[in-house]
Amino acid sequence: MNSSFDELLAEAEAAPVDGWDFSWLDGRATEQRPSWGYRRLLGERLSGASAALDVQTGGGEVLAGAAARAAGFPRTMVATEGWPPNAARATRLLHPLGAVLAAVPEDAPLPFADGAFDLVTSRHPAVVHWAEIARVLAPDGSYVAQHVGGRTNVELSAFFLGPFEPADAREHEVEAAQARAAGLEVVQCRNERLRLEFFDVGAVAWFLRKVIWTVPDFSVDRYRERLRELHELIGREGVFVSTMSRTLIEARKPAA
Repeated sequence: MNSSFDELLAEAEAAPVDGWDFSWLDGRATEQRPSWGYRRLLGERLSGASAALDVQTGGGEVLAGAAARAAGFPRTMVATEGWPPNAARATRLLHPLGAVLAAVPEDAPLPFADGAFDLVTSRHPAVVHWAEIARVLAPDGSYVAQHVGGRTNVELSAFFLGPFEPADAREHEVEAAQARAAGLEVVQCRNERLRLEFFDVGAVAWFLRKVIWTVPDFSVDRYRERLRELHELIGREGVFVSTMSRTLIEARKPAA
């Protein structure tokens, strides 16, 4: 891009980051997708459910897209979201489609009865409460989700924070063990490492504003000089490459 460093950062700061829509990055970044196609898979599972819960739904975009593939929601469809801007966005999107949005903080218990749902889903939950998921699942019900896997974007984080040893809590083997400890049977647990490419510094700044756990204290002002170094690096090499990790996990609650 021909824009200057300051112009790119000003544009990234002005752009909204609510919801879970990444279309602002079109032409500025590319993301390799997992082979399983989560939205398609979610649509298939919704079509066979009678009561479903989508946990930490973000702006509701993925759930709404899956509903279109499933020709609508199950008879009972509930979604939770804890961040107020996303909760408002998801309410506007999902209510007309027949889903109820419950404003539930990420670290709070799920406000639903035991065994209320035969399907629980989530795409990229910030917190995974395995015991709560097991509690609200009906016997023979399933949890089907795509998680952000361990060591996601470690290259991008390290560029700003310096070398560090990532925590292993999101490694797929660890999550499978946590699901089993909560009393669930793991049907499948697959992990893929995927390529993420940024073509300008504004794309990186916007991404870090949106995906806040990548550099937890990020702001353009705080990291301006490091962003300038990144701008120069992309100018020389044409791209900054980071590596994502995605886990598809399906776990079943045993029949009573």
